[in-house]
Amino acid sequence: MSPRRSATAPAGPVQPDRAAAAAQFVVGQDPAGRWLAIEIHGRAGGLFRSRQDAVDYAEDETGHRPDAVFLSSEHLELRL
Repeated sequence: MSPRRSATAPAGPVQPDRAAAAAQFVVGQDPAGRWLAIEIHGRAGGLFRSRQDAVDYAEDETGHRPDAVFLSSEHLELRL
């Protein structure tokens, strides 16, 4: 009988969870009504002419991942 191999044994070094470190953005308006897209850890963001421009930017920055862009009904603040 041949030795059994574990089907769950890693083939190489374990890679860090890249999804956990991936960018996520919040899109919303500031108190003056301007549209913002802000990365949740403060690493990126911007001020935009329209909601669609803000969403397009956030989607481009996150590789169009479906779970990476959130719309906020609360006022946002862009901190420099």
